[in-house]
Amino acid sequence: MLEINDHQTGIPWVFYLNMNNQPFISLDQIDEVANRIRIGTKYRPKIGLILGSGLGELADSIENPDFFPFKDLPFWPQSTVRGHTGRLVVGNLENQSLLVMQGRIHFYEGYSMSQVTMPIRVMQRLGIEILIVTNAAGGINPDFVPGDLMLITDNLNLIGMMGFNPLIGPNLDELGPRFPDMSQAYDRALMETSRQAAFETGISLHEGVYAGLSGPSFESPADLRFLRASGADAVGMSTVAEVIVARHAGTRCLGFSGISNKANLDGNTVTTHEEVLEAGRVIGPKLEKILRSILRKISL
Repeated sequence: MLEINDHQTGIPWVFYLNMNNQPFISLDQIDEVANRIRIGTKYRPKIGLILGSGLGELADSIENPDFFPFKDLPFWPQSTVRGHTGRLVVGNLENQSLLVMQGRIHFYEGYSMSQVTMPIRVMQRLGIEILIVTNAAGGINPDFVPGDLMLITDNLNLIGMMGFNPLIGPNLDELGPRFPDMSQAYDRALMETSRQAAFETGISLHEGVYAGLSGPSFESPADLRFLRASGADAVGMSTVAEVIVARHAGTRCLGFSGISNKANLDGNTVTTHEEVLEAGRVIGPKLEKILRSILRKISL
């Protein structure tokens, strides 16, 4: 066991460590964060939304919001990536109460998988029933171009296959089973609702498989050719671990990738984070339009 004082609050962080000295977040710590949020807002959201790189402006549409900067929440990892504001926004959108993560935590920032997915655990303890995840992704499918939206129908858990599954460590029996099924990681009814929303709003919505890598380096041409041969349509550095933890506790999931760049299969172009953020300005309005339509159709 390891105890570290938080440099901002002075609150000790007590972690259980695995063989690689990576911290596991305890249920008591999760509940402490959830209680901090619960007493700080009148809202009792049933829907959680995670906004990926360059997509954070959607949170500005939340009505009568309460804000919780990550730095003010005990044990909460801090986002260090440009394009991730680093706060929770709780309020209403389309007559639904939402908890929105304006920015997320990534494995490549040096956090353990338990830390990366702690926000999902907090959402579950707050009563979130549906998790909507969004990300900026590279388009591997040759039919995809920057600015497109993709409905995630399945994912490749490549980080987990390398031994970094977010459920490694002590199982939280209060939340879910030791060996959860992932055959329907993304909720079929919610996917059908998304198709209807895309049709009604006139937004072109691709569908495909999202491959989750650790990053932070962008993929080599050989990486991308391998992923394409494996059946991936888009690739990014987030989302999959969040969905696994959500499904562990029975939370229904819906996912969207904003295609920020076209995969560099031949090595003749250079991919940059600036390109990803710029694409978010095009994708964001489309994503907001389709999400508003989905929210109007959800009954909880």
